[in-house]
Amino acid sequence: MKKEDVKELTNDELRLSLEEEKVLYTKMKMNHAVSPIENPMKIRAVRRGIAMLHTELTKRAHAAPKN
Repeated sequence: MKKEDVKELTNDELRLSLEEEKVLYTKMKMNHAVSPIENPMKIRAVRRGIAMLHTELTKRAHAAPKN
């Protein structure tokens, strides 16, 4: 997922994508521990995607006006 795509998502969509990516990351790590996967760089890409989603959520939370 690209940064431009992440910025276009709503907060609910971001949270949903974050949960999906976390599940995918956990599955990939477990599968890699049992038998090495073809491209271990995919694990890094998923981890960085999680960080990107989390960063965007945090940025929006800080930018939101506080009542």
